[in-house]
Amino acid sequence: MRALGVDFGEIRVGLSLSDETGTLASPLETIRRRRGKRPPLKAMEELARDRGVEAVVFGLPLELDGSESDWTREVREVGEALGRRLDVPVHFIDERLTSVQAERMVRSSGLSRSEREKKERVDAGAAVLILQRWLDSREKGS
Repeated sequence: MRALGVDFGEIRVGLSLSDETGTLASPLETIRRRRGKRPPLKAMEELARDRGVEAVVFGLPLELDGSESDWTREVREVGEALGRRLDVPVHFIDERLTSVQAERMVRSSGLSRSEREKKERVDAGAAVLILQRWLDSREKGS
């Protein structure tokens, strides 16, 4: 089963995609969004349809104490809207500290400094971590 991982931010939306077996997450792309504009649901929907996505996994931006904020609720609304458009299940997974982990991962990747400093790489990396956590949790549960 192919799943789409989403690191939904105010400026960029990092995306990742699982392999067909639902085992391994890989970076896909990052969609830029304009602050204050509607979420890029159409672009995410087209990308998901083109790749035969059967589930969507959104990183849920919880507060450090685990509580939800206005931003958490907005991310939930976007995730649910995308799920309705695609008619696929949507899962939410705690994304606390994934951006920090993704930044470390990109820094240690061996890429040139100019490539490492591209924010899009960190966003796609965070989406990979979000999706991989979900894939791994499914593996443990079966």
